[in-house]
Amino acid sequence: MKYLKYYLLALAVIIIDQSVKMLVYHNMEIGNEIPVLGDWFKIHYTVNPGMAFGLQIGSEFGKLILTIFRIVAMFGIAFYLYVLVKRGVPKGMIWCIALILGGAIGNVIDSIFYGVLLDGNVIPGAVNPWFHGQVIDMFYIDIWEGRVADWVPIFGGEYMSLWPIFNIADASIFVGVTIILIFQKKFFSEKREEKPVEEEQPVTSVESEAESA
Repeated sequence: MKYLKYYLLALAVIIIDQSVKMLVYHNMEIGNEIPVLGDWFKIHYTVNPGMAFGLQIGSEFGKLILTIFRIVAMFGIAFYLYVLVKRGVPKGMIWCIALILGGAIGNVIDSIFYGVLLDGNVIPGAVNPWFHGQVIDMFYIDIWEGRVADWVPIFGGEYMSLWPIFNIADASIFVGVTIILIFQKKFFSEKREEKPVEEEQPVTSVESEAESA
């Protein structure tokens, strides 16, 4: 139970994440959206071939590289979680790592299986190779969307959205990382116990004992 409760949190994140993705996949079409809080918060069905929040690796083998990286990271985080529990670090830190682990596995499942099992998750009948699946995203917080003023460096003149579309797995990773950053001094502070200085015991030589006799 010492370790199990943290892995159960990760499992809960995976189950919720995959359940929401399946609900969206089976009940919505790509590009459809459902207003939840007016135009500010919507359920918008889209797929993401790249990393969290729409970031991508621009290469022919970028998707495969990304999936392999996710798998390696998944096992690394799982082992790191075990190590943290064993070391007895602050529980808040361990719960955060469990959130990150659940989110990582949630998106790994999409990347490995969805390309084949969900017909490529874009066009009905289309099939992407294993490890090339796209991640299903659906939560859209519409803070601002429009054309950036021409005078703005780098992004001037481009049409942009201020907030990306994400899923439960992305949110879980984001929350875990954010909490760690906020409380990093508490989580990573080393407790140094000062060892008492041992008093030197006088050594009585054989000669001194003989003289006293």
